[in-house]
Amino acid sequence: MAQTSAAHHRAARSKTAPHPGDTHGTTTHQRLGGRSLRGFTGTGYDKGRSLPVQAAWYAVLHLVFATWWFPARWRPALLRAFGARVGQRVLIRRGVRVHWPWKLDIGDDVWIGEDAWILNLEPVTIGHDCCVSQGALLCTGSHRRRSATFEFDNGPIRLEAGSWVAARAVVLRGVTVAVGAVVGAGAVAHRDLAPDEVLTVGGAAVTDASVPTVSAKGTTP
Repeated sequence: MAQTSAAHHRAARSKTAPHPGDTHGTTTHQRLGGRSLRGFTGTGYDKGRSLPVQAAWYAVLHLVFATWWFPARWRPALLRAFGARVGQRVLIRRGVRVHWPWKLDIGDDVWIGEDAWILNLEPVTIGHDCCVSQGALLCTGSHRRRSATFEFDNGPIRLEAGSWVAARAVVLRGVTVAVGAVVGAGAVAHRDLAPDEVLTVGGAAVTDASVPTVSAKGTTP
């Protein structure tokens, strides 16, 4: 009888307290976690091209565009073939990822360093003479944290002429980096930057007179 009672107790407990990874019991899961990702709809997000074009770009991106052996001088032409607007004398290094080329506009004389990631669910505009350094991330995607189904909260990104996103820096959705502004190495730009403003790690905004020179690898005296 004791063994039978224990078995009943374990069964009852498993019904009322599902494992965190359990995909059953939606009502209980929503009540405990406040979010149901399975209900996500992606409302308002337009990928901009048909599924075959998306698939073709993914194949070209991973098999050709981002590889070390593909000549840098041919990368702008490949982006243009998939709908990007790319100016003259644009240098794109190996390992660069572009989510959707048809949502990308690059001006003249732009440098994009190794392993930079342009996650452009929404349009990304990069003005002339901009530098996006190694490992930088331009992320137009986000989510509404108060949405029960975690719906998108995306927005475009704009880098104005002469601005610089230094190594491993991040620019978040909806942000404009104004003319000559700098997102310092490792910094996160979650708001617009004024002309010639320098944003450092920790979120401090400084002037050229009070900050060391920001380089692609960090800072120098």
